[in-house]
Amino acid sequence: MPAQPVPARPAAPSSDASAPQLFTWEFAADPYPAYAWLREHSPVHRTTLPSGVEAWLVTRYADARQALADSRLSKNPAHHSGQAHRTGRVGIPGERQADLMTHLLNIDPPDHTRLRRLVSKAFTPRRVAEFEPRVQQLTDRLIDGFAQRGSADLIHEFAFPLPIYAICDMLGVPAEDQDDFRDWAGMMIRHGGGQRGGVGRAVKRMRAYLLELIHRKRADLGDDLISGLIRAGDHGEHLTENEAAAMAFILLFAGFETTVNLIGNGTYALLRNPEQRRLLQESVVRGESALLETGIEELLRYDGPVELATWRFATRPLTIGGVDIPVGDPVLVVLAAADRDPARFAAENTLDLARKDNPHLGFGHGIHYCIGAPLARLEGRAALATLLSRLPDLRLAESPENLRWRGGLIMRGLRELPVEFSPESRSPHAPPHPVPDASSTPPTC
Repeated sequence: MPAQPVPARPAAPSSDASAPQLFTWEFAADPYPAYAWLREHSPVHRTTLPSGVEAWLVTRYADARQALADSRLSKNPAHHSGQAHRTGRVGIPGERQADLMTHLLNIDPPDHTRLRRLVSKAFTPRRVAEFEPRVQQLTDRLIDGFAQRGSADLIHEFAFPLPIYAICDMLGVPAEDQDDFRDWAGMMIRHGGGQRGGVGRAVKRMRAYLLELIHRKRADLGDDLISGLIRAGDHGEHLTENEAAAMAFILLFAGFETTVNLIGNGTYALLRNPEQRRLLQESVVRGESALLETGIEELLRYDGPVELATWRFATRPLTIGGVDIPVGDPVLVVLAAADRDPARFAAENTLDLARKDNPHLGFGHGIHYCIGAPLARLEGRAALATLLSRLPDLRLAESPENLRWRGGLIMRGLRELPVEFSPESRSPHAPPHPVPDASSTPPTC
């Protein structure tokens, strides 16, 4: 499956003429040499992003942890000294136009504390453990869809639909509506690669649907997350209807794309590191879990799904890594750079699935630590273990240099991951009840 030609992407100007070019297509394919240069020569680096917004990039581990937990760095884009937030150049594309700004990634305490407390009830260890059979069922059914064929695009046919259907189940989206969510989500992660204005329209359609679903669920509450948000609002938690819609939106958006990239990047890393893949495969076949658990953490560190933490804005003067940050300036913590900092991680560029000392920042740090991390880990473990056990000779069907990476600022993920394997003679899993059909043509992401 040859990659389509990609037009040259202009490099973002930098304040340091000797710095490597950032945000080119070549950089997207392998940003780690550039991040190593920044860690050594300009660890808190001012640059101009492709959107035209000027921001500080924080690349060393110690500085990253400080910044992620610093209350002087606000998540609210209203603190930006410029007007970029008014034109949608910061934050999630389309969220401002759709009036979906009031969610966990854009607010600070005390509102953040209140909303996170409500949503965290859905992601307790018990609730996530109860969801494990459903995740495994979805995993098996999706693999059933291509296992007898001998080839697949693991992004479109597996890594993308699995977390979409899982988070839709958790939110309480009816099965007959989940393919609509799949289409909208596919448009949202194309990062400008589709029809002009398509992302904004997808977000608006999603908001309209969520508001309508909230109205429907008021008359028939269930055990899902949206019903829980409605109950909280009805019991004096002061959760507005728009806040409920915005919360459902961000849980869908953040909850699926992170896991798409965890599965895609993780599988790709294993295919590029055959000895580590062999060790994990043998461990999974023996029914062991220890290497799978440490392996997921190492894959999050080595080439994680979130390249840069979401936007922060200085509300007071502060110093990071010896550099003074003016009030109003945007700060972007480069998780991918921090997680390969040799000052914190031995053999930082080596994939070691058994790594024990691994306090990576793949899911963030501080009060904005990813609330859906337990679910993402569960889906990652199920996806990789099932792929390795059912398709033991899984291999790349395209040379690595021909693979394309999505060009978004925050997330890091492949556009496609073509693989080949020996076909299964039959699909071993017959579902006890219907699940959304994953065989339909997937949206291009």
